[in-house]
Amino acid sequence: MSKLYLIPTPIGNLEDITLRAIRILKAVDLILAEDTRTSGRLLKHLEINNKLLSYHIHNEHKTVVQLVDRILSGESMALISDAGTPAISDPGFLLVRECIKNNIEVDCLPGATAFVPALVNSGLPNDRFHFEGFLPHKKGRQTRLIALAENPFTSIYYESPHRLVKSLRQFAEFFGEDRQASVSREISKMYEETVRGTLLELAQHFEEKGVKGEIVLVVAGKSS
Repeated sequence: MSKLYLIPTPIGNLEDITLRAIRILKAVDLILAEDTRTSGRLLKHLEINNKLLSYHIHNEHKTVVQLVDRILSGESMALISDAGTPAISDPGFLLVRECIKNNIEVDCLPGATAFVPALVNSGLPNDRFHFEGFLPHKKGRQTRLIALAENPFTSIYYESPHRLVKSLRQFAEFFGEDRQASVSREISKMYEETVRGTLLELAQHFEEKGVKGEIVLVVAGKSS
């Protein structure tokens, strides 16, 4: 049956992929990958040789209709990102929306994603939370920070290592230096760590130590 599968891939440790994900990746007619070189290494490790096609932020608008037509004609497809769950701060939403419009079944498998372990490891309240993902780099960033500073729930952000210290100091400016937060990096990899403290303490820590790897920043909500 023609269908679109969204398949989470490991964010670090290759053992984090599920048996079901491997089975489906071997069975579909086509695998859509954000970066075919990155995904190619994973698929080679898993001994999966299915046809691979590039699908990323720069071509998704141009290719989405063609891909839907191919599914309607009988092909089954799996969408994967470089790491984690597709469509979470990665391409995927447009294709899912177009499939739903055309009554194509969409099946998103449960699996690896970075923000859930970072949230749990933070020690901050997680019964209700706000996932922001990547903040704007320039335009609209300050306006967004002002609004987020009033959020009463724990909030989660993705950040690059070379911008982390600057971002922590911006958060300290808008949220208050004493707001509790945590920084998780390299989740599920060899050098995984989570550092907790106030926004000011974290900024000072990483300014002195330096930082590498994929970053998830978790910030406490505003106290009532």
